[in-house]
Formats: sequence, structure tokens, C-alpha cells
Amino acid sequence: MLDTNVFVSMIFFPSDQTRELERRLAGRHRIVVCDYVTEELRLVTDRKFPVKRAALDIFFRELPFELVYTPKALNLDEFPSVRDAKDSPILATAILEEVDVFVTGDKDFLVLDVEMPDIVTVAEFLEKY
Repeated sequence: MLDTNVFVSMIFFPSDQTRELERRLAGRHRIVVCDYVTEELRLVTDRKFPVKRAALDIFFRELPFELVYTPKALNLDEFPSVRDAKDSPILATAILEEVDVFVTGDKDFLVLDVEMPDIVTVAEFLEKY
């Protein structure tokens, strides 16, 4: 599963590292995206990169992924606490969907001590997987 900031990097600031991530994900892994992240990504795009909205649409049309639903009525007390409460539904969805790996650049996720999913940066993902 990928976090919003990873998508922002992949779509709007592609680098050798993000291109390699995309190549590996598409070739060897099942990509899981939660609807909470897609909505957050649309809001970020509209606010920060409005002229690039078409790039976002093209990216999601071409990327093979499984879209999963983020429940709207979550009891977030049942999941590990994330410093930024608005990120809690993302972690909860990753846990509910039993994803193996969550790729993010958000330090609030990276400092968590959870068994599953394995929470890693793009660089760590490329090194480990």
C-alpha cells in the first residue's frame, strides 16, 4: 500500500528512485490503494498542482492497482495511534486489509512500532523488496 506523499513524488516529482519503485511494484507486487488516499491525493493536486490534474488521472488509469475502501465509521482506538489524527484511517485501512508493506515518507508512520504492515520508506522498500 502506498501513502499519499509517495504518489505525489511518483507523479509530480519523478526520480530514478520513484521510477524504480513504480517498475518493481507493477512487475512483482499487488498494489493496494485506499480510497482515503486517492481522495487526499485529489485534494492535494487541486490545491498545489491544479494544472497537473490530467497527469493524476493518467497515472491512475495506467497504474495497475486494487482500490480498497476506508470505512467511514472506524473506532480508531482499536488501532495504533498516529500523531496526526487525519492519517489514522490510512493505517487502519492497511491493517484491516492485511497489507504486507506500507510505503511512506511520513515520519509519523515511520516511527510506529507495528508488526504488520511493515512500514518503510521508498529507499527501504527498494532495498528490502
